[in-house]
Amino acid sequence: MSVPILLLAIMSLVLIAVVSPVFGQYEAKWESLDRRPIPNWFDEAKFGIFIHWGVYSVPSWAPKGRYAEWYWHDMQDKNSPTWQFHVTNYGANFPYQEFAPMFRAELFDPNRWADLFQKSGARYVVLTSKHHDGFCLWGSKESWNWNSVDVGPRRDLIAELAQAVRAKGLRFGLYYSLYEWFNPLYRTDVKRYVQEHMLPQLKELVERYRPSLIFADGEWDHPSDVWRSEEFLSWLFNESPVKDEVVVNDRWGKETRSVHGGYFTSEYGHVGGGKVLAPGRKWEENRGMGSSFGYNRNEDIEDYATAKDLIALLVDVVSRGGNLLLNVGPTADGRIPVIMQERLLQIGEWLRINGDSIYGSQPVDAAPPEGCRLTQKGNLLFVHILDSPDRKFVELPLSLGPVSRAYLMMDPAKTPLAISQEQQKIIISLPPVPRDPYVTVIAIER
Repeated sequence: MSVPILLLAIMSLVLIAVVSPVFGQYEAKWESLDRRPIPNWFDEAKFGIFIHWGVYSVPSWAPKGRYAEWYWHDMQDKNSPTWQFHVTNYGANFPYQEFAPMFRAELFDPNRWADLFQKSGARYVVLTSKHHDGFCLWGSKESWNWNSVDVGPRRDLIAELAQAVRAKGLRFGLYYSLYEWFNPLYRTDVKRYVQEHMLPQLKELVERYRPSLIFADGEWDHPSDVWRSEEFLSWLFNESPVKDEVVVNDRWGKETRSVHGGYFTSEYGHVGGGKVLAPGRKWEENRGMGSSFGYNRNEDIEDYATAKDLIALLVDVVSRGGNLLLNVGPTADGRIPVIMQERLLQIGEWLRINGDSIYGSQPVDAAPPEGCRLTQKGNLLFVHILDSPDRKFVELPLSLGPVSRAYLMMDPAKTPLAISQEQQKIIISLPPVPRDPYVTVIAIER
């Protein structure tokens, strides 16, 4: 090749590099980061388990309707019920930090937890690596003596659970609070806190545990540029060991919820009310079985949602294009409360029969019949009956047809249901037989 031709070839390559974006590279700007597709596994999974567990699991108390994991924060108000509870049971001179040695996790068996989560039908698990109190469930070099390896359990709780969960074929993710209520560096110099503590800690988590999901939180004090979220996410999507599979949420700055990031989040139906705020935007509802994420000993059985309530919630969320991240709050010694175990097993029992109507399904662009929800997958349409168990028929618009066959998911024989057409509706008759105790599902072949 002659020198002029070689020079021309080099100049052409340089020009292409300048004007063409490199495939798979995301700039540290929301405009670029927001274009990254959410990995398919997340939309297909539909159902995950959230775990709030830490030092706050020792007092494990809050007024009903409050989050028990906010114990340290709430006890600062000397007129609050939390402070009164603390004084009565631990004394006014007992600091929150003294709960850390009492968080021992002596009964924690990660394999039993993972087995329960698998039986629940969940496809991913998200553990709180660090909540707003700053206590880490791994031996973080950024949080000396305020982590589960240096004090309390003397164990790397993240590593143990990650291994057990993955052995069951489930995805493993981590919750991480950007801020820490009482970290002296955060309270005096947030820029140094981000540079010297938060970013190194986040990268440590990613490189050590390789989470498939990062659930950021505690972002509301500052905009995303203060947290340097765009910088971190650019590294995460371009260079990290999980760049191709990792999923992130939208809590990266006071301005980002339901605007920037990965999937949008709602919490107990708040922050967008569980609605898809942008066409085709993936979202996730996260909530506890009661009114708290961290275990709250102050809650009674009537404060917990029933299995029917939770399954109906899962169906409703999935029918609107969302995922459900359902929380469990273990005790300080490492047990998942029996009522929470029971609820998970009941959900799993229902999913074993009706899971095809949930996993990998998509919303239906049509108003569902009253008291019902719709999902679809391939040539199958699923009608979830949430209301009266003695309903005699379901009416569908003609636009959802034609219908070749319909049957109850709970019927192993798939006995065809009677189908008729009146005016502009398809009518599917239901037999007078026992229905699903939670949510009855009709599968319709089209």
